[in-house]
Amino acid sequence: MIKDKYLPYFLPVRAFIFFLVFIESAFYVGHGMQAVSNWWSIVASAVNIVTIVMLVLLAKGAGKSYAELINYKKGKKSAVRYLLIPLGIIVIGMAGMYLAGLICYGTILPKAALEVIAPMPPVLAVINMAVLPLTVPFAEDGLYLGCGVNCIGNKYAAVLVPAFFYAFQHCFIPTLFDARYMLYRFLSFLPLTIMLCWYYRKKRDPVPIMIGHAVLDAATASMILMTSVIPGFYEEMCSMAAGTVVQ
Repeated sequence: MIKDKYLPYFLPVRAFIFFLVFIESAFYVGHGMQAVSNWWSIVASAVNIVTIVMLVLLAKGAGKSYAELINYKKGKKSAVRYLLIPLGIIVIGMAGMYLAGLICYGTILPKAALEVIAPMPPVLAVINMAVLPLTVPFAEDGLYLGCGVNCIGNKYAAVLVPAFFYAFQHCFIPTLFDARYMLYRFLSFLPLTIMLCWYYRKKRDPVPIMIGHAVLDAATASMILMTSVIPGFYEEMCSMAAGTVVQ
């Protein structure tokens, strides 16, 4: 545990940055929030890089390295743990999204879920395929586990507070002024973020979490790439989703 009472105050920073970026982008293009929402993954990659730089500086200010901030330690690792934890992250992540869809929209695959894989210019989709999965674990897990779980003494607050802000940031990725959409995004990630923070507090090993996180975002980036380079693929997926509403 890192004894720095100020680091947890940085937990809301990503939500605030995303909110500002999307507001400013929509104002700049002059076509509303929906017009810039397809670019969320590019924005996320850029914010990830900013977050990583911020974490390195915060760690240095606390007299630590980034590795010490997230409690990374070299040594023999459990192959079983490195397989099961990423698999659990994928299962809980998908289950959370399906459950949130049922709660908020009455379907496991609402249109809101497909909007995050909407097509973008193919060149950017290719670049994002490499950048997003590589930067997300270092940015998000570094912030919410390193500055959150690792710096909060109370065993309950150390899990629930970072988990809340971990899920809360997704309400603004992308930012749309739709209460049901924002609730859907929050609930989609809350079960997973609670699990991640609980596991990290128990084991203090960030690597299997970061691997699973990278796999999830690689899957998302690959879907964006497919919708961007395969004509009609996105429209076909939207048509399929239209038939999944629970009566």
